[in-house]
Amino acid sequence: MDFEKIERSARRRAAIRRTLIYVFLTFWAILVLFPFYWMVLTSVKSYGAYNSEYIPAFFTLSPTLQNYTDAFTTVHLGRYFVNTVIFTLATTAWMLAVTVLAAFALARLDFKGKALLFTGFLALMMIPNELVVITNFATITNWGMRNTFWGLILPSVTSVFYIYLLKENFERIPDELYKAAKVDGTSDFKYLWKVMIPICRPTIITIAILKIIECWNSYVWPRLITDDEAYFLVSNGIQEIRENGFGRENIPAMMAAVVIISVPLIILFLIFHKKIMEGVSRGGTKG
Repeated sequence: MDFEKIERSARRRAAIRRTLIYVFLTFWAILVLFPFYWMVLTSVKSYGAYNSEYIPAFFTLSPTLQNYTDAFTTVHLGRYFVNTVIFTLATTAWMLAVTVLAAFALARLDFKGKALLFTGFLALMMIPNELVVITNFATITNWGMRNTFWGLILPSVTSVFYIYLLKENFERIPDELYKAAKVDGTSDFKYLWKVMIPICRPTIITIAILKIIECWNSYVWPRLITDDEAYFLVSNGIQEIRENGFGRENIPAMMAAVVIISVPLIILFLIFHKKIMEGVSRGGTKG
């Protein structure tokens, strides 16, 4: 009888604990998602309805898409969107190529000075990016690459952290696989392409997604290196909307522009969030 009471008491405590956890997670989810809800809600309110609200309304009975049209017609948001897609995809592709090859060299190839080179790589991780912005700006300017896609892309094609992350994953692949491949006459590049990349695909996908997000949200460098509207990114577009007075006056249209820019990243995360978690948490070996 005492055991039954103890068991019921334990189940009751476990149920209470789960309930409290779910209540807390629900509250936290509402707290985190509310700004996104408010952004979307404001973007579908008409200019007059928004300005007539003395007390903010948490819903609207007459949504409109006019703000999205205004966001595209007031500034060249469509062109900035295309520029950002080109910049993001090109930068991510180049970065993946450099990262995969560098990580493979540091993980599998034996050459003189490798340990010293890797130590230098790790030391670079302690240097804030802000310290090299002026140097990059002077270099790109001297090369005549201001207001070009190459000027936007080149400073972002390497990442010490991503190289280190992928190198650690490559090193977890058993050496026996590499030795067996070399016995069969497999080249290093073929071994990388056929064995290492497939095994470490979750980590590579995670790196690609994180780089896409980084490029899409890039603000300081594009603002510094471009003053030609033909090469503006979406970050420049939002800033232009704010600076020309339109964004300050027409808040719903400003929120519509922010929604347009945010939706691709939200969709990307929803599609690949499991891959991101898998790539961050797992090692390089399967099983």
